[in-house]
Amino acid sequence: MRRGMYTDAEGELAVRMARGAIDARVRRQPTPSFSVPAAFEKECGAFVTVNTYPGEELRGCIGYPNPFFPLAKAVVRAAEGATEDPRFPPLAEAELERVAVEVSILTPPELLQPKRPKQLSSMVRVGTDGLIAAQGAARGLLLPQVPVEWGWGAEEFLSQTCLKAGLLPDAWLEPETRMYRFQAEVFTEVEPRGPVVRRVLSAHARA
Repeated sequence: MRRGMYTDAEGELAVRMARGAIDARVRRQPTPSFSVPAAFEKECGAFVTVNTYPGEELRGCIGYPNPFFPLAKAVVRAAEGATEDPRFPPLAEAELERVAVEVSILTPPELLQPKRPKQLSSMVRVGTDGLIAAQGAARGLLLPQVPVEWGWGAEEFLSQTCLKAGLLPDAWLEPETRMYRFQAEVFTEVEPRGPVVRRVLSAHARA
């Protein structure tokens, strides 16, 4: 079924590729090869998230917000990186059966250009948009599912993205801060190595 740029089958393939790359990196084995459709050969941003199961706590999340690599390569590289997210200890082989893998396929970031900074919050669609905050060398990104999981409104989402960048929470009001939005199609295992589903985000949901 197609409900976006990618079909459910393509989303499942992306997750299986990520899972294969994670297994291979942790077990120090060669990365498995997959036959991919033409859509996976186009440059596209992607993130791979590893969550504990059933606790649903973040265990690793790495990716590429900009379309630097073909999607297939972005997914594999992000998956490998997620096993060694510097915020956490390296993923251990004993954990592989206790984590669920999620892939977010991103649209290119779009610079938000309000007439006044306060108008930024009206341009952010919680449950649809992800955000990037950038000021100088500082960068911070939050995927669209994050504010939904935490129950944030648009202003809190902006503030938390700035904090992720190492900035003050109200830095989104500063003229030197650039805020970008993007969208994502999100596919996830419902349980370790289980069925893969498309996540439908809702601004009213909370984990």
